[in-house]
Amino acid sequence: MTAAVLVTRPGEHRLIARADVSPSAGQALVRVHSNGICQSDADLLRGARPQGLVRYPVTPGHEWSGTVERIGDGVSADLLGRKVVGESLRSCRVCEPCHADRGTLCDEGYEEAGFTQPGGMAETLVVPAHSLHVLPDHADLASAALLEPAALAVAVVLTAKARPGESVAVLGDGVLGLLITHFLTTAGVRQVTVVGSRAERSNMAHAFGTTAYAPFGEPLPGPCDVAIHTVDARVTSSQMLSVLREGGRLICTSASPSPESLDVFTLVRRQIEIQPVLGAPSTAWSLAVRAFAEGRLETHPLITHTFSLDAYEQALDLMTSGRPGVGKVLLSPGA
Repeated sequence: MTAAVLVTRPGEHRLIARADVSPSAGQALVRVHSNGICQSDADLLRGARPQGLVRYPVTPGHEWSGTVERIGDGVSADLLGRKVVGESLRSCRVCEPCHADRGTLCDEGYEEAGFTQPGGMAETLVVPAHSLHVLPDHADLASAALLEPAALAVAVVLTAKARPGESVAVLGDGVLGLLITHFLTTAGVRQVTVVGSRAERSNMAHAFGTTAYAPFGEPLPGPCDVAIHTVDARVTSSQMLSVLREGGRLICTSASPSPESLDVFTLVRRQIEIQPVLGAPSTAWSLAVRAFAEGRLETHPLITHTFSLDAYEQALDLMTSGRPGVGKVLLSPGA
């Protein structure tokens, strides 16, 4: 028997003991080391996840790391004992979008670990072996749990196509915003402003490469070529557009910005390009994992708290509290 968090329906959860599941053909069983908590996990528990993006009851957790313990038929034995992370979005790998590395638009529809499939807030997790990314033997698995938001950050940067000499405003100073800032600056973008609501994040934002830090509500240093709206950004659509120069690009992550001023006339007149990013394709995952493995991405400074599985609600409350000094909160079965 193994332990797992189970959200039975909005507002209700419990820690359960479940029978250990053996991996089927093409699958691997992972012993979970750490799982990061993000805003979408809070949305899952309170019932605010958009319809079609959740299926109750479900074990949450899409930001996980662990070690391969068992494998099913057809899976290379080389995976046994390896430290891994895994893509949470499920795809068929044979449709046209999947072949174009757009598995987030898979013809089979949306399926994701932690929302419609069992996730990593458990002692063990069975996943498709092809979704795994192998880490170096020396990798710190707590830090590796942040590779899911890191992969999303890479996907955002690839979508933004920001060029050297352009200016970028990252709206939100949470973990995703800081990771996006890191990848923007390492890609050669030299003018990055992080817009946030927590003064204590200014030093960390500068450590991750930002040129300037601006509190929400204060003027930005000039119009920007690109504005990136992150999951935690407390900003309206009108504010998002106000930071952009004519012909600018607005990148939206899985957050849902208020639509009151995203009218077609304004977008056409100002020639604003909007690009959404929902999840990370395999290419973005590979780039994030490579940067982590080669020591060019250090995520450990973002981790501030670790809880055991039975403290799930306490961990979630802390993550959403907005308290100073709270960064990435992890659940760890071994804590």
